[in-house]
Amino acid sequence: MGAGADPGVPFPVAPGQGPGWAKVAAAVEAEMPPAEIAALYLFRPIKREGREWGTAVVTRKTGDGAGRLRVYTAKYMLIVRGKDRGQAKVELKEVGLSPAEVLAQVMQAAADRTGDPEPPVEVSPGTWYAD
Repeated sequence: MGAGADPGVPFPVAPGQGPGWAKVAAAVEAEMPPAEIAALYLFRPIKREGREWGTAVVTRKTGDGAGRLRVYTAKYMLIVRGKDRGQAKVELKEVGLSPAEVLAQVMQAAADRTGDPEPPVEVSPGTWYAD
């Protein structure tokens, strides 16, 4: 434990890590080979009333040579307290096709629209899958 750390407070979990994200990673892997994932954009999870919600944007290579990516949203709701602790719902939905260079701007705009002070964090597929 680092100097000044509160022993009652666990270290923050790295972006994309934790039981909710693990369930999302499994759902994404069931839909597409991890080698086809270009990038993951993770919004900060929200915890409220014994539940945790998280949203990721997953970009998938198209192989069409045009530099476009298939875009998916991946959402989870995880029960973190109570008798149903550990149960989750995960939804993965393809939502569009976009040029790769536009995605970072779209992610920032999404954070701005929702009023979230923290924009989504871009992480590599290696966050969820071994290279």
